[in-house]
Amino acid sequence: MTTAPVELLTVPEVMARLKLGRSKVYDLIRSKRLVSFTEGRCRRIPESALRDYVQTRLEEVS
Repeated sequence: MTTAPVELLTVPEVMARLKLGRSKVYDLIRSKRLVSFTEGRCRRIPESALRDYVQTRLEEVS
């Protein structure tokens, strides 16, 4: 049984995908709307968390 590897994104990668600024991405993280974790000094956002955030936003506007 194998599972797909979890892709982890950096803040600049999330910024590029969402076309948002650094402050806005950190606001989303601080408000717990975008799940992330730190490993040492590195912050990582699972790609699934980014998909969940986008899906939630789409549901909010529908």
